[in-house]
Amino acid sequence: MKKEKGVAMDIIRSPFFYVGDKYKLMKQLKKLFPQNIDTYIEPFCGGGSSFLNTKANNCLLNDIDSNVIALHNTISQYSNNAEMLFKVLYDIIDNYNLSCSFKGITTSEDLKKKYPKTYYAKYNKQGYIKLRADYNKNKNDMLKLYILLIYGFNHMIRFNAKGDFNLPVGNVDFNKNVVNALHNYLKFMKQNENYISFYNTDYKGFLNSISIQKNDFVFLDPPYLISMSEYNKLWNEEKEKELCGMLDKLNEDGVRFGITNLINHKGKTNHTFLEWSQKYNRFDINSNYISFNDNTVKENSKEIYVTNVSA
Repeated sequence: MKKEKGVAMDIIRSPFFYVGDKYKLMKQLKKLFPQNIDTYIEPFCGGGSSFLNTKANNCLLNDIDSNVIALHNTISQYSNNAEMLFKVLYDIIDNYNLSCSFKGITTSEDLKKKYPKTYYAKYNKQGYIKLRADYNKNKNDMLKLYILLIYGFNHMIRFNAKGDFNLPVGNVDFNKNVVNALHNYLKFMKQNENYISFYNTDYKGFLNSISIQKNDFVFLDPPYLISMSEYNKLWNEEKEKELCGMLDKLNEDGVRFGITNLINHKGKTNHTFLEWSQKYNRFDINSNYISFNDNTVKENSKEIYVTNVSA
């Protein structure tokens, strides 16, 4: 990612709009990242707001969720043809009679008055359910999955035990924020297409499979042990300790790292991470952590950033 040093940049938002995405924290985190990064390495890349806002010469990006990586790979393929991407996305939206406030296709005033907090959900529900059913027939159309993510509740990717996408419709639609995020993402990918590689494996396999040098930087935004969001359900105390051990090994090898984590949430404390973090440099992060069930509800929580890089 060849970018001129010292140039102030606006924060780029991932077009996947994850709850828990680091978009709103990047102004804080960027100040704590190393200044000179050869290869930026992210084992839990998720939606990507972290790598989209980090200056480095190369990026190695991993996520265990194959759908997340498939979405990155699919959308980035349009980096030289944004017009075609939007044509396909708008065709999907039109075919399923979904609202598109960016193009002025929106709900009636009567519907807005009757359902002031859920009018988009009411308007889009029928088309969304049809789109979801069609996607579940083969699950190969990543752009249909992307539209489901945009219109779905809290922009989550969620599948049931049968492997079917089962997220309900949300009170959201294809708006100016989505369009801007996609354009910024495509621009970034076009500028850096030769310097970015995506991987799809568990974080341990990923870190063990690559060569990490002292001028590189590993940033981790793992599942949070004490949060009950969908993404974190398979994480446990044993995995938390294992992750801390791997970071100690990176430190012993002279590798620079930084990690975010939640240490207080709904009366719970992550004692394992809190105790481990005392070995390194720790910074409080003003995160305004929100409920994954209702993204208007702010939780009484504390998030921190821990690094072996001197401030």
